[in-house]
Amino acid sequence: MDKKILKRLYDVQVSIDEINSYFIDEKMDFFEYRKNIMRKRAVERNLEIIGEAINSILKTDSSFTSKITDATAIVGLRNQVIHAYDNISDETIWAILTNHLPKLKIEIDTVLKNN
Repeated sequence: MDKKILKRLYDVQVSIDEINSYFIDEKMDFFEYRKNIMRKRAVERNLEIIGEAINSILKTDSSFTSKITDATAIVGLRNQVIHAYDNISDETIWAILTNHLPKLKIEIDTVLKNN
């Protein structure tokens, strides 16, 4: 596998692990998340990194859309967080954290394991 792609995959993995680490000492509770502006910004920043890394991977090898199910949606989220930050709702980010991030973690871990 291309070294640049491998590095980007590790960037995604690290960002997912960082996001998960923000919830180690307390349960994942939407209302607590919503009140903690520092945690919200940290999560958003890691989602930006994930989106940028996936975008870079797709530009290098478009076949990754078959390995990362929501690859184009991840890039779209990155663009929205960066360029339309005032239209991002806490509910949207929370849905991504609880519904999509665990699946992405499995996919990234699988790709890295099979490399």
